[in-house]
Amino acid sequence: MKTIEEINQASVKKIAAEKKLPDFFTGDIVKVGVRITEGKRDRIQYFEGVCIAKKNRDLNSSFTVRKISFGEGVERTFALYSPIVDSIKVIRSGQVRRAKLYYLRDRTGKSARISEKIKKKIGIDVEVKPEEITEENIAQAIEEKS
Repeated sequence: MKTIEEINQASVKKIAAEKKLPDFFTGDIVKVGVRITEGKRDRIQYFEGVCIAKKNRDLNSSFTVRKISFGEGVERTFALYSPIVDSIKVIRSGQVRRAKLYYLRDRTGKSARISEKIKKKIGIDVEVKPEEITEENIAQAIEEKS
């Protein structure tokens, strides 16, 4: 007999295989596509803002996104594995030192900004053009050094 945890883990694996969910963290600016049904018509509405909280609880995982709409702060909590959530796209990665950014609720303007996380690139792409060595090229190189 399966336990509830095993059933939840199986459901999470099944949903994760169908949907492509990116790795995102608190402080990231995310764009969430929400499936909305109006009558017989389905459409996708996007909600873009800062992820201020993330809760990892298997099937009950959720995250909260905050944005400023017409000067008013709007927060929306989404279930990560919900069929209503169509897509999640990370627009920008933010560098924060907290797991929950509830302090952003009290801040406005520049104090509510989050610095961008700079991703280090390992290795450098170098483009090399093969060039024939001729007497003219050697003469030009000598003139440039002088």
